[in-house]
Amino acid sequence: MEDDVRLIPLSALQHMLFCPRQCALIHLEQVWAENRYTAEGRILHERADHIGHERRRGIHTAMALPLASEELGLTGVADVVEFDESQQPTVVRPIEYKRGRPKAHRADEVQLCAQALCLEEMLDVSIEQGALFYGKTRRRKIVVFDDELRALTRRVIADTRTLFDNNRTPPAVYEAKRCNHCSLIDACQPQVMGKKRCLSRLLEPGIRRLLIADRVEPAGLPGPGSARPSGAVSSSEWNRSTDRDVAVSPRHRWRLAWPALRHPGQHAAHP
Repeated sequence: MEDDVRLIPLSALQHMLFCPRQCALIHLEQVWAENRYTAEGRILHERADHIGHERRRGIHTAMALPLASEELGLTGVADVVEFDESQQPTVVRPIEYKRGRPKAHRADEVQLCAQALCLEEMLDVSIEQGALFYGKTRRRKIVVFDDELRALTRRVIADTRTLFDNNRTPPAVYEAKRCNHCSLIDACQPQVMGKKRCLSRLLEPGIRRLLIADRVEPAGLPGPGSARPSGAVSSSEWNRSTDRDVAVSPRHRWRLAWPALRHPGQHAAHP
């Protein structure tokens, strides 16, 4: 890996699969906000993020273990890694702590699989499975690192690399089930930023009516004080015809209509 390649935090993979815009806001724009869900997750991780180790019944447990992959350009910290020395060769299992319950999407599993890829490179071992510990259920969910999950994880790593290289935040796409519980909803504003509210979109219905072929003739741009072309709509007709309540002066209406007046064939209106 080249020295100038930006390392991808392991947590970015979970954010990327859940929502690319969330990933960009957090890791490119350094935006963060906390709500009840993130606070619960932070408290849960604080219990596992104390660097240390212990040994019980032949299992050596390392907490807050730093991870890295030179091949994939990843860096991060594993909450817990278990080394089961009762088996030969020693079985390595990454354990990730999460608040809530198991989810329908695979974002948590991708993050865990990426940890396994780092450990395999660091320790020159093969890791078959790990586990996700959820705070609500207080149970482990076993995650098998099969070919399908490994391939998905590598795709997400590649997509995240592209996002980081482009250094651009994707546009918002509002999905109530996903967005309403996101701590960044106020910064993201998906219900507003997800809609194209540019002026041309707002004016488009009224401009179409102004440029109907049988009402507007291809004449020169009228100057100040010039009479309105025969058949052109009046200001009151314009206001009644628009689909949205948009206030535009008559002079600006002519400027907006000028391209179609010069080239009527290229701006055919749709009644």
